[in-house]
Amino acid sequence: MNYFSNFALLRRNRNFRLLYTGQIISFIGTLITSVALPYQTFYLTHSTLMIGLLSLLQLLPLVVTALLGGVIADKHNRRTLLIITELGLMLGCILLAFNSCLPRPSLWIIFSVAPLMSAITGLHRPALDSIAQQIVDKKDFGALSSLATLKRSLCMIAGPALGGIIISVWGITATYLIDCLSFSLSLMTLLSMRAISNPSSPADRSTWISLKEGVQYALSRQELVGTYLVDFVAMIACMPNALFPAIAQSFGGAKTLGMLYSAPAVGALVVSLYSHWTTRFTRHGMAVAYSAALWGLCILFFGLAHHLSTALLFLGLAGACDALSGIFRGVIWNETIPNSLRGRLAGMEMVCYLSGPRLGDTKAGLLAAGFGITASLVSGGLLCIAGVGICCYFLPHFWRYTAARQQISTTQNDDGSVEACENT
Repeated sequence: MNYFSNFALLRRNRNFRLLYTGQIISFIGTLITSVALPYQTFYLTHSTLMIGLLSLLQLLPLVVTALLGGVIADKHNRRTLLIITELGLMLGCILLAFNSCLPRPSLWIIFSVAPLMSAITGLHRPALDSIAQQIVDKKDFGALSSLATLKRSLCMIAGPALGGIIISVWGITATYLIDCLSFSLSLMTLLSMRAISNPSSPADRSTWISLKEGVQYALSRQELVGTYLVDFVAMIACMPNALFPAIAQSFGGAKTLGMLYSAPAVGALVVSLYSHWTTRFTRHGMAVAYSAALWGLCILFFGLAHHLSTALLFLGLAGACDALSGIFRGVIWNETIPNSLRGRLAGMEMVCYLSGPRLGDTKAGLLAAGFGITASLVSGGLLCIAGVGICCYFLPHFWRYTAARQQISTTQNDDGSVEACENT
């Protein structure tokens, strides 16, 4: 896949260039804060359990707002929604910076502001995903997807690494202020974009009915359920992020912390740069399952590693497996979800790929507090492999799913509901 040819989209589409640039900056800032929050929590409490609880508290509001975010983004101006939510996220960074300046920073402020920012993110992300498709021509959707993958991989490497360096050199307060600055720069790019019309809203139905239609469609497709459930199980079973602050203490401190957070993204970047071969592989259900199981195996060996280089190697391999799983999940979604339901299904996808890691962090923190870090990681890896196998056994259509290259059309019933039809 030639990423350099995709940069032509940035040159000829001013709105997308501004959006893409601003979101790179703000995403790096957000990832810097994502390192600072658990680090500060561990510094104040010396407890992996408290880091796990923080992840759980960030998850609960996100589940609600992520489901609503897609519906709201389909009914209101998406650029305006992005501006409002980024102002809210910037205010949250200011509150965290103020708290960290206090002689005795308050843990309850962290546990209040972080979930609030998580809730705002649930409204921000669907608007961001949908506005990109609104300002880019259909012929450029392939380039859009490639650039999005590249952006995420690069930011996942740079953000955590910078976070670890900033914490060790300038301290916690500086990390929150830099994130605040990143949002201000992103807001400047959003305000510089040319006016964007409101999206064409679907039939005037209630939010509840719209969400219900999306859930009913997802449950009717076993291959979709499989993509959600396998990823959800893998993340809950062995997400290691909550343990990084404690692990970093034995490998060198805050600078090492950034390396631990960045290592999976390095593996994901390598896979994204050399992923063209995946277009020739058609057993997508099996590919998702194997990738998720290999993720668990890599985390298991990460838990057994006694040297930093070995630990980083297995984290990188885990990130590569996770990226492969994401590529094949995306193919299944594109082939089986009609455009009329894409926004609502995107909300469900967001709940799965964001809530799984949060719950995984909580579980990892609980097990590490009771039985130790190694036991938490090794048992998580074994649980992941077993869980993926169970999912495949009970979801045979997902396991056997092969690229059908089917076109999906939709019809609207008299009551306004949507019915999908497959055309081979």
